[in-house]
Amino acid sequence: MACALFVGVNAFCQEAQPQEITYVEDPSQGYLFNRFKDNWFITAEGGANIYFSHGDSERSTWDRFGPAAGIYVGKWFSPIVGLRLGANFLVCKGFSDVRTEDCRPDKINGKYNQKFNQIGPVGDALINLTNWWCGYHPGRKYNAIFYAGGGGYWTFCRQFKDLGNDNFEDLGWNRTKDRVLTFRAGLINTYNVSKQVQLSLDIRYSGIDNHKDEEGDAWNRTSHDLAAYLGVTYLFAKREWSAPIVPVCPPAENCDALRARLEAAEGRIADLENQLQDALNRPVEKPKPAPLATIYYPINIFKLTKKDVLILGACAEVMKDNPNNHYILTGWADNYTGNDQINTRLRHNRVNGVQKQLVKLGVPESQLTATINAGNLCDLGEKYVALDRAVTIEQAQ
Repeated sequence: MACALFVGVNAFCQEAQPQEITYVEDPSQGYLFNRFKDNWFITAEGGANIYFSHGDSERSTWDRFGPAAGIYVGKWFSPIVGLRLGANFLVCKGFSDVRTEDCRPDKINGKYNQKFNQIGPVGDALINLTNWWCGYHPGRKYNAIFYAGGGGYWTFCRQFKDLGNDNFEDLGWNRTKDRVLTFRAGLINTYNVSKQVQLSLDIRYSGIDNHKDEEGDAWNRTSHDLAAYLGVTYLFAKREWSAPIVPVCPPAENCDALRARLEAAEGRIADLENQLQDALNRPVEKPKPAPLATIYYPINIFKLTKKDVLILGACAEVMKDNPNNHYILTGWADNYTGNDQINTRLRHNRVNGVQKQLVKLGVPESQLTATINAGNLCDLGEKYVALDRAVTIEQAQ
């Protein structure tokens, strides 16, 4: 019954308040990794750098700036982590204590004017700090990206041949024997012009293996470079990140009627539970044992038939096998025929005849009690009056 009540309330809710479930992306559940072919980009950048090595501070600061450029292809593996590979170009200017192949033959303040170009492959690991700290939002205009990486450079410079007497021949640009390693880190400030295009300002520090530029054994001493680049990035589709899909149920309208019905159902359930508990606590009545035997008679007859004697013989055996049991013999007659005097005599004659037969069969008279009942044995109506003419044999409780 309790289940039926709940089903009824539920059916009413569905009929009165139909609900339509929608499915939306939920960024609070995280983001899904895209396919490998998604989230690629290409970047081209150009800017200026200033080189720091031994003795460079003695050169005019503005004369130490040189052009720089780079081009990269990269991929974002998540809204936070990415990787890019490409090539970088630097023009490095400074002073050298000794004249090497990358120095002009003339001296300035006792030092040689040094200028060389470096170009080579580089790679960086990218971390989008804005998405990491503030969460990913597709429409965000500004992002701060930290990166760190490294690579290698080949060195190119103008070479001069000493002809003697302070005469030198310009041999043009040639690759020197220098092949140096570099490590670098920086911060890219990007601004989204559109979904496809970004403009960026890249502030970078690089550590570069130095070459000979002073007296003594000062080879491979680390030099430093600080650079700034303006860049443009094109983002290939797919550019955004998908969040997990979750179901969203619209808010329910006025539920006062549903609450009232639910409270009524709960009250009905509580009442049923109390009734059930009362029924469980009620003592169980022992069922009245069935009579050992019942002898039926025709109308106005009290004599036993041969079949009745056989039945009483079986009863006698039971009684003798259980001498401690006492048995009640009750005489009956119907109240639909005859009168009280005739019916009372029939009851006595019938029960006395049964008692005599049992005693005759060996049952001690002390085990038997003969009595009559003025009511009807079955009392099913005059149509079934034959069922009320009998003697019942029952074990006393």
